[in-house]
Amino acid sequence: MITFDRVSKYFSHKAAVSELTLHIAKGEFTVLIGTSGSGKSTTLKMINRLIPHDEGSIQVAGEDIRRINPQTLRRRMGYAIQSTGLFPHWTVEKNIATVPNLLKWPPQQIRQRVSELLALLHLDESLRQRYPHQLSGGQQQRVGVARALAADPEILLMDEPFGALDPVTRAALQQEITRIHQISGRTIVLVTHDVDEALTLADRLVLMDQGKIVQQGTPLQLLTQPASEFVRDFFGRSELGIRLLSLENAGSAARRGEWLQEEAIVETTTLREALSQFIARRTDRLAVMDVKHQPLGVLHFADLIRPRRD
Repeated sequence: MITFDRVSKYFSHKAAVSELTLHIAKGEFTVLIGTSGSGKSTTLKMINRLIPHDEGSIQVAGEDIRRINPQTLRRRMGYAIQSTGLFPHWTVEKNIATVPNLLKWPPQQIRQRVSELLALLHLDESLRQRYPHQLSGGQQQRVGVARALAADPEILLMDEPFGALDPVTRAALQQEITRIHQISGRTIVLVTHDVDEALTLADRLVLMDQGKIVQQGTPLQLLTQPASEFVRDFFGRSELGIRLLSLENAGSAARRGEWLQEEAIVETTTLREALSQFIARRTDRLAVMDVKHQPLGVLHFADLIRPRRD
């Protein structure tokens, strides 16, 4: 879906991105992560030509982006940022409908699309006539994501979208964007500096430093097969075990055919979260139920250290 071929970008004769080559598959959730000034946000913004690249080529769906009108290109992509960028004098409905209005969709189609997105992002219909200042931070961010998705774009670009939110709201929105990706199969490229967020969301991680890709691969590959000491240190030597537990859920590790008459955890609970439950409850076994709250099995503390499969 997106191809960078030896792309470079300079600011004041200094390379922010240097000879970057990257392939992002259709339907893939790719997360760009790295140190401050590594070039990850510049890389993201070159995709929709908010920042023009100086050397090399960028293709979207096989077409060189320099041959596409910038406005046309951006309307094919959703773009969500940390500050939401909502228009303060527009209602929630009008903010969400920004691109469909520019594309001159019929009013009834726009109203229907706004309703679909409010439901998708768990926003109450009563909010559609409110203004951004009347919403919580989490609601504003959800509206920002809804606006990015409004015209059903091929690609969703997200630049630190949850960085300013509290931990509870941030975790909820991470779950929402994962759900949206699973439902839509849309290609998503997200920039974050948060390692745990990257590991939670990514199909593919791209670790950058000084404008270059240091290593890319699945979260498990980067954690267990670091290409250098920099990669090992970036993901934290002392936290490696805990972060590995975040890549698998309780449902996949639970032993079927067993059950306990006690409060159960949901199958989507990560093994990292399950570890906290083991410690808090002072037990070595946890009942696991499926998403329909039906008995699924039992997770044993010893199962946390079973050999993993890539």
